[in-house]
Amino acid sequence: MNKALIIILSTVALDAIGIGLIFPILPALLREVTHSGQVDILYGVMLAIYAAMQFLFSPALGMLSDRFGRRPVLLVSLAGAAIDYLIMAFAPSLWLLVAGRAIAGITSANMAVATAYLTDITPEAQRAQRFGLFHAMFGIGFIIGPVLGGVLGDFWVRAPFIAAALLNGINFALALFVLPESRAGQRGQGFKLSQLNPLGSIGWALGLKLLLPMMAIFLIMNFVGNMYGTVWVLFSEDAFKWSASMIGLSFAAFGVCHAGAQILLTGPVAKLVGERWALIIGFSAEVVALAAIGFATDGWVMFAVMPLFGVAGVGMPALQSLITAQVDADNQGRLQGVLASLVSLSAIFGPLFFSTVYFAMKDIWPGAIWLVGIAVYALALPLMASLRTTRAVHTVANEPQS
Repeated sequence: MNKALIIILSTVALDAIGIGLIFPILPALLREVTHSGQVDILYGVMLAIYAAMQFLFSPALGMLSDRFGRRPVLLVSLAGAAIDYLIMAFAPSLWLLVAGRAIAGITSANMAVATAYLTDITPEAQRAQRFGLFHAMFGIGFIIGPVLGGVLGDFWVRAPFIAAALLNGINFALALFVLPESRAGQRGQGFKLSQLNPLGSIGWALGLKLLLPMMAIFLIMNFVGNMYGTVWVLFSEDAFKWSASMIGLSFAAFGVCHAGAQILLTGPVAKLVGERWALIIGFSAEVVALAAIGFATDGWVMFAVMPLFGVAGVGMPALQSLITAQVDADNQGRLQGVLASLVSLSAIFGPLFFSTVYFAMKDIWPGAIWLVGIAVYALALPLMASLRTTRAVHTVANEPQS
C-alpha cells in the first residue's frame, strides 16, 4: 500500500476510536452535569443531535473539499474536533455539552471527505477492495473505542474526552505533515453559500438516473444496519439469557468476522464476479444469517452464522464502488457528502423503528425482529435486479493512480 492510503486508513481508524470513546461514559456524564438519575431521553437527544449535524454538514464538507481540496477541509475539521473534545472534557454545564456534541457531529462529517480522498487515489478497478479496507478500519476503530472509553471512564468520567482530543490531534498532525493532497480543488470557479445546502446536493444526486437505484439500496442497507446495534443486546438477553460478557464476546466475533471479510474477501470477490454480483452475494449471505438467528432456539446459532455475517461485509464496499463510478472526479466530495447524509438519516430513524418494533413483538417472538429486517431488505430486491454494470457517461475520464 502507498503512503497516502496508509495515512487515510489510519485517519479513519483513529477517528472511529475517538467517536466510540464517548459512548460508554455519556450517560454518567449527563447524570453528573444534570444532577439527575433520569437521563434516558436526554441521552437519546444527544445521539440524535450528533446524527442530525452529520446529516446537515456532510454534503457541505464534501462540496468544500471538491472546491478547495481534500486536505484543508480535513485539517480544519480535525483541529475543530480536537478543540471541541477538550471543551467537552471540562464543560461544567449541560448546554455546553449539547453544543459540544453538535460541533462533534459537524466535525465527524469529515468521513465524507476521507471517502472522497480514498476515491481520488484509487483506480476504479480497486475501489471495492479499498472501500472494504475503509469499512474494516472504521469497524476496528469503533470496536476499540468503546472498550478504551469504558476503561478510561472508570478512572475519570471525562478522561475519554481528553483521549478523543489527543487522537484528533494525532490525526491533525498526520494530515498536516504526512498526508499529501489528492485533489487540488477548483479554485478558479465561482462559489456561493447556497451550494452548501444539503437538500440541494441530495437533489443533485437524485437527478442522476443511474445513481438513483444505487442510492436507494445504500439507504436500505444502512437503515437495516442500525438494527444490530439497536436490538442485538436486547434480543440476546431475552432469547438466550446471555450475560454481559457473552454479549460482548458475540459483538467481538461479529466485528472480527466482518472486518476480516472486508479486508480479505472484498477485492477477490469483486474481481472474480464483478461488483454487482459481489453486492448480491453479500446481501444474500446476510439474509440467510438473519433468518437463522430469527428462528434460533439456542445461543450457539449466533456464533455459527458469524462467517455469513462476515461474507455480508463485502456487499457495502462493492455498492460504494459502483456508486462512485457514476460521478466524475470533480463531484466525488459532493457525492460522498450525500452518502454520508443518508447514513446519518438512517442512524436517526433506524433505531427508532427497530426498537419500537422489537418491544411490540418481543413477548410473542423476539426473533421476529430479524425477519422484519429481511422484509425491509426485500425492498432492495427489484432495485438490485435493475442495476446495470455499465458505467455512466460521466465516469472519471483520467483514472487516478494508486
